[in-house]
Amino acid sequence: MIRKWMITGTGLISMALMLCACAPSGWAAPQEKPAYTMAEYNAYNAAAGEKNPEQRVKLLDDFVAKFPSSTLLPFAYRVYYKTYDELKSYPKTIQYADKLLALGDKLDAGAKLEALYIRTLAFNNSFNEKAPDAKEQATRARQTALEGLQVLGQVPKPEGVTDAQFEENKKVPTVLFNYTAGYAALQLKDYKGAIDSFKAALAGDPTGAVTYFRLGVAYLQMDPPQYMDGFWALARSVALKGPGEAQVRAYLRNQLLRYQQAACEKLLDAQMNELITLAAGSAERPDTYKIPSAADLQKAREETTNFISDLRAGGEKAKLVWLATCGLEFPEVAGKVIEVNAADPVVLKVYNGATPEEIEAATTPNMEVKIEGQPEAKRIQKDDPVQFSATLVGYDPDPFMLHWEKAKVNREFIPEEKSQPGSKRPGRRPPTKKPGR
Repeated sequence: MIRKWMITGTGLISMALMLCACAPSGWAAPQEKPAYTMAEYNAYNAAAGEKNPEQRVKLLDDFVAKFPSSTLLPFAYRVYYKTYDELKSYPKTIQYADKLLALGDKLDAGAKLEALYIRTLAFNNSFNEKAPDAKEQATRARQTALEGLQVLGQVPKPEGVTDAQFEENKKVPTVLFNYTAGYAALQLKDYKGAIDSFKAALAGDPTGAVTYFRLGVAYLQMDPPQYMDGFWALARSVALKGPGEAQVRAYLRNQLLRYQQAACEKLLDAQMNELITLAAGSAERPDTYKIPSAADLQKAREETTNFISDLRAGGEKAKLVWLATCGLEFPEVAGKVIEVNAADPVVLKVYNGATPEEIEAATTPNMEVKIEGQPEAKRIQKDDPVQFSATLVGYDPDPFMLHWEKAKVNREFIPEEKSQPGSKRPGRRPPTKKPGR
């Protein structure tokens, strides 16, 4: 979904130099008695000094072809990887950074750190999860990132630099190495390792929207998934408005939908918006914050004997019951008609109660019923008993009102066409079957 690392640009390869406050000794100028010929030196110097990057690569190729064993090769490798980075040819950048890193202990900490840093940047800018060798790339990138953290701890503090300045200079490479170790671990399905590395990266950069996204993915792919932590991390990423915000928002919504399987998607959107608002104010999820799962909703449906009473009571129970019932189709909902709107579609205002006596005494409705495809329902009269099937789509807590759509009235409760207005069918009492059962 999001492949690019947030920090890019050739200027950042000087981070190692910033840490050392000088060029690494591995790049010292040639000595007075060099172990190379003047022809080697001139060929290397011509390549390194070339302003055009494409021409510079050609000159470097000529230099290596003519002097394959030159002691200036480490310098040439550095010019190579900086040039390919400038050209955004990241696989080549990685290739020549690896050639230099292969020299191992022949490099000092500053030279090694710079090569590790630019290689890590190049990996983040070029990695394709679908590449045939993606696993090998990720394995090597993780090793490189972890080595970068180790070398970073070995770089001595330059003279004249305060401890605070030195630690500040180390923040960017520390974040990059930790993020990359996490991203590579994610590709290798080491979700625990990925989470640890992402958290370490966020300790240095708490505004890392991409890192929060990756952290959320890692939580959700654990076995078992850590849903609440995963949702919070994704919501935090959205709240920080990083690159790919719309994609992350869509991914979060899809994950919430799979987790909860609520029938009313508008309630899902409301929960998601609340989650994003809360995550914007805190990097840490409160232990008390929960989102009901599909199992929680099913349990609420099974344990509810009269969801109308539960909704009337309000509180957390009402929220859970509403999540469990909104969007469901109910058969044989019963009540007394309080008002009839005979337009198209026909809308009935109905009262539903716990007992026939309560229904008979009612004068105000607590349900609005939109009838679909039954124009004959306009023959229903005020105070008539009614029974219908419908989808529950909304409710108002105060004044209390349930909203039903796609309703179909049981034909037994629709008067014959010749019935006179205001007539009553003798002997019928309001049905007492309650919705939700």
